[in-house]
This record gives sequence, structure tokens and C-alpha cells, in this order.
Amino acid sequence: MRRRIELDLDLSPVHLPGPIVNEMSAHAVETIPEECCGLILGKESGDYASVHRCRNDMTLQHELDPSAFPRDGREAFFMNPHDYVRVSQMAEANGECVVAVYHSHVGYGAYFSEMDQVFVEQPGFPFPEADHIVLSVMGNRVVELGRFGREGPGRELRGRAVIVELP
Repeated sequence: MRRRIELDLDLSPVHLPGPIVNEMSAHAVETIPEECCGLILGKESGDYASVHRCRNDMTLQHELDPSAFPRDGREAFFMNPHDYVRVSQMAEANGECVVAVYHSHVGYGAYFSEMDQVFVEQPGFPFPEADHIVLSVMGNRVVELGRFGREGPGRELRGRAVIVELP
């Protein structure tokens, strides 16, 4: 049985640029009570150069088909396909790629849930090598960030804490 992936505090943390964290955090707070989602572009893995917000269409999907989408945007995200295609095309035109997918958990910690894992392992997921950043939002602020990436010989998803790099 699949279990959520927690941050492994025995692993060295990942450093993210302050402006990237600020933009993701602002997005996460603005979308309360729903989860936010978006993409980070860069030249290569680990190069977090720019944040691109995407719309979370999970509430819309839930309203259209509640049996297929039992959760709404307060508990899950469904990245708007037009948004991620547009951002992917822009990245390609600029010689970049999607290096990370981010989303928030409102009222919960920064972990990679069972549902998150199913989402990224589905056939046709457009960013199989991208990192995943989860922002934990408590009250009206981001209190924790985690980076989940494929590591090691088995390419398992592992979670690392995030340290914000100040300019």
C-alpha cells in the first residue's frame, strides 16, 4: 500500500532562491481556502529560475463529475491543461524546461500525499522528471516547504526540507 512521503530531515536541505519562494508563497496565500498549483522553469534540474502560476480546476472537475473527482480544490489540485501547455511551450521557446511542479496544502504539512504520487505516476504525466514542491499553509502564511525529487539508483521520490536563499 502506498504511503505519503514525509520530509526526510536526515537529508541535507535544498536551497531555493528567495524570489521563487516569495512568488509561490504569495500564490498559496492568495488562493486560500483552495490549493494553488503552478510550474517552475529553468535551464536544468535544480535551476529554479521563474514561477508560472496555473489555475487549479479541481473544484470545476468535482462539480462536473463528483464520482470521478470526489475532492474539490480545498483538498487537491487539477492543473488547468491550457495553462501548463502554454507554460511548457514558452519554456521550450526560451530554451528552458519545467524543472518543478508546485502546489500547496492548506491546513496540512509539507508532505507528498498518496494522491500526489498517483497524479505524477499516471501515464501521460507531462513532467515525469520534474521536482515537486509542496507549501504548507497554516492560517494566512506558508510555514513549511518541501522538495520531493527522484533520487538514488531506484529513482525513488524523497522529500527534503527547503532553505530560502536570500539575495
